[in-house]
Amino acid sequence: MKKIILIAAIAIPLAVAGIVSYNLCKSKPVSRRQNIEARTASWARLKEYVKKATAGYRGDVAIVIKDLDMDWQIEANRDMPIPSASLVKIPIMLAYFAAVEEGKIKFSDTIELKRSDKVSGSGLVKNGSAGSNYKIADLIYPMITESDNTAANMLIDRLGLDELNRYFLKFGLKHTNLARKMMDFRLRKDGIENYTTVGDMADILERLYRGEFLSKSISKKCLELLAEQKINDRIPKKLPHDITVAHKTGLENGVCHDVGIVYTPKGDFMICVLTKHEYTTARPSKRLISRLSLLTYNYYSGF
Repeated sequence: MKKIILIAAIAIPLAVAGIVSYNLCKSKPVSRRQNIEARTASWARLKEYVKKATAGYRGDVAIVIKDLDMDWQIEANRDMPIPSASLVKIPIMLAYFAAVEEGKIKFSDTIELKRSDKVSGSGLVKNGSAGSNYKIADLIYPMITESDNTAANMLIDRLGLDELNRYFLKFGLKHTNLARKMMDFRLRKDGIENYTTVGDMADILERLYRGEFLSKSISKKCLELLAEQKINDRIPKKLPHDITVAHKTGLENGVCHDVGIVYTPKGDFMICVLTKHEYTTARPSKRLISRLSLLTYNYYSGF
């Protein structure tokens, strides 16, 4: 936990001490809009490649791929409700930033870890001792970067389902809800589920990218947290190691997602892929997402 305590040490506690820039504010090439014909042709090829890549997939695929400079977009099943899995942790993070801005809470406020809070899955907070106190900042960081389920559940309890859902609506997330805590398979079996759409995820990510969520500085801090993601077996998997990806994954039985912003020397793109599949494992979905990410990255080599 010493590692994550660093985030509480500066003015906005969620900014990691000594964090690198992640190229989030890197100047873009002046010539990016030049040679429009080549760029248009490359985008047309990408559309065909995406169509072929998804053909034969056993399940539903919801996609938003966007060239963030040209505002060109490829999408499929934009408003299809799909169980959100850990993608819901993005709007939970945003709700906490909003609550702090409104003076309802502070990032330095603490939450006690109860034995009943501990759940399986990603993250190390579950290994902490019951009765330990964690700063809100020290829970948001692992919830995003390690997809820590116990940290997420502690944060859900602190604001409550109703308050979080009110924030989701306030953010314009029309199809995103929080009906149960993470890893609550009993409620999931009873049909109580958290849902989102690829459109909702794309809209909020683009607001962060444009600096339009609360403020430019807060938008940047959220992207910096997403760029610290430790689970990189989907969007970033086939990309060069020096490429920055600010993203969040989601994984449960029958669903596999990844949504994020990819920063490249020739331009930045957004890729959001949600899948609801019929496979016995998530491997085919992960391969599909990493394939779509690589195809989109390669689009920039065509101009």
